[in-house]
Amino acid sequence: MHIDLRSKRVIVTGASRGIGLAIARAFAAEGARVAICARGADALQGAAHELASGAQAVIAREVDVTDTAGVQAFVAEVADAWGGVDVLVNNAGQGRGGSLDTLTPEQILEHANILQMGHFRFVQAVVPHMRRQRWGRIVEINALAGAIPTPDGIPSVINRAACLALSKSLGMSLAKDNILVNSLNMGWIDTGQWDRHYREVGPGVSREEFNEMVLKVVPLGRFGKPEEVAGMVLFLASDYASFISAASIDIAGGLQGQIAYYPTLKRDFTEMVRARNSAHDAP
Repeated sequence: MHIDLRSKRVIVTGASRGIGLAIARAFAAEGARVAICARGADALQGAAHELASGAQAVIAREVDVTDTAGVQAFVAEVADAWGGVDVLVNNAGQGRGGSLDTLTPEQILEHANILQMGHFRFVQAVVPHMRRQRWGRIVEINALAGAIPTPDGIPSVINRAACLALSKSLGMSLAKDNILVNSLNMGWIDTGQWDRHYREVGPGVSREEFNEMVLKVVPLGRFGKPEEVAGMVLFLASDYASFISAASIDIAGGLQGQIAYYPTLKRDFTEMVRARNSAHDAP
């Protein structure tokens, strides 16, 4: 199977690092024209310089996904420069923890503005261009927690669930225009977030011990790689996926309901480490 994306004009949001950068790299390697955006100027320019070696053309701009006018201006610039937009990968977003006892409604709404509305703003901006050419592919990068709720992390759970519902709704309503919309739901993908989670556990734990705890709930027994996400995005952006819309596809190594046990597992593991450290420090 050869996926030819050389003629495609692609926007990838949140593309300065992690999954977004891996996706942008994959399109660039196929010779597509790739427009990327993110909030950090230095990382964004570094990504743009890297992509330029493979992509037909690169546009890189600082964009805040909560700024409707800024999103519209970026999409309009790309469409004007390249005569349209073929593919949107809505990757920008962030996780947010918290429970009923720790959150305020305003914090959940702030997260929704970044995640739900950030995705909505970009879709609303690109769809007129896709409708004019009667061809478009939109790939929503979501999280498994939106499909299978967990007992912790209320903002991520409910806002990712909303993004999944949006993807399915758009996948049905836009299909008549030959604009296909699908969601990819991330499990444990090996990006910088796991370094942060490891540091949060505290001293006295090896990275191997931490990984073993995290991966207990993953049937495949390992972290996913950003490049493995990118491969599915390329497929969904191609003509091989021309009868797939409103689909929800988990990229999670078999992880399903086990995700609900992870918060308890992490708490128990942290308590075990604290008890072990206390015993070690005792005279």
